Amino acid sequence: KEITMAKILTSIHGKLLGLLANGALSTKGLTRDEDSIVNATAATLTIKPQTHAGKTITLNRAGGIAVTLPAAVGQGDEYEFITGTTFTSSATIKVANSSNVFVGFATFANNAADTANVYETAADSDTYTFDAAVSGLAGGRVKVRDVKLNGTTPVWLIEAIDAEDGTAATPFSATV
Repeated sequence: KEITMAKILTSIHGKLLGLLANGALSTKGLTRDEDSIVNATAATLTIKPQTHAGKTITLNRAGGIAVTLPAAVGQGDEYEFITGTTFTSSATIKVANSSNVFVGFATFANNAADTANVYETAADSDTYTFDAAVSGLAGGRVKVRDVKLNGTTPVWLIEAIDAEDGTAATPFSATV
């Protein structure tokens, strides 16, 4: 049975929602338009759910960008960061406060060794760094999602796919 969308809505968190003819909400089969891409070129970027949730953010400043996420609250908001311009200086993605952390992993293709490396977050990981001497090549991707993995504590679930062009090293640290 085919379901037809009566209207397409955008939630206050930037997620597309379809209003079905029977009044139910659905997120299936919806696509975004050109407004789903945010081109970041300034030295800093503070992510706001109402502006950035559900969007792809291209990081296009060779000198690096310091990205700060909003506080994790467990709402499911997602953000995808793509390295659009290879970094000549380090760039970071950090959580908003000392009670938030990243949970997840980063997978790197190591150009120098023609191998792959996988790095897991530590219990206190709150910063992801694109180290210009090692990573941050154009085409890298970091996805984060605001979740409550255990049902009560909000964290940032992180998945990164990038390339290393130097000595392999974890991109995760505790700096907040």
